[in-house]
Amino acid sequence: MRSMIVSWQFWALLSAAFAAMTAIFAKVGVENINSDFATFVRTVVILLVLAAILTGTAQWQPWGSVSTRTYAFLILSGLATGASWLCYFRALKLGDAARVAPIDKLSVVLVALFGVMFLGERLSGWNWTGVALIAGGAVLVAYRG
Repeated sequence: MRSMIVSWQFWALLSAAFAAMTAIFAKVGVENINSDFATFVRTVVILLVLAAILTGTAQWQPWGSVSTRTYAFLILSGLATGASWLCYFRALKLGDAARVAPIDKLSVVLVALFGVMFLGERLSGWNWTGVALIAGGAVLVAYRG
């Protein structure tokens, strides 16, 4: 069990499960309110939970211990996350969760492409086949036929 808890695969699957719950809970949550306000509420909850985790596990770091470069990329990541959440909640407000979520997961395809283009990562033929299947699957699930 210990080896499973320290594996990236375990945490990635857990992330997928929570992301699925996020889509379902958010779809119900945005029913009667503005999607931007719903995103704000969600963000406040995340901040409070993370603050509690950092405090409970004594993982706070001195602000000065983090490099300017790291802050710059974390800020860019935060801006991208915020934009993603705003768009996601707007899409959930307008569409079916079962169709919105697969299109949102095209981010997997984009991460593969961007990882190769910008980070110098290498994917095998099998990896590219998986990327193509994910892209095709997302389109098929979202397709209204």
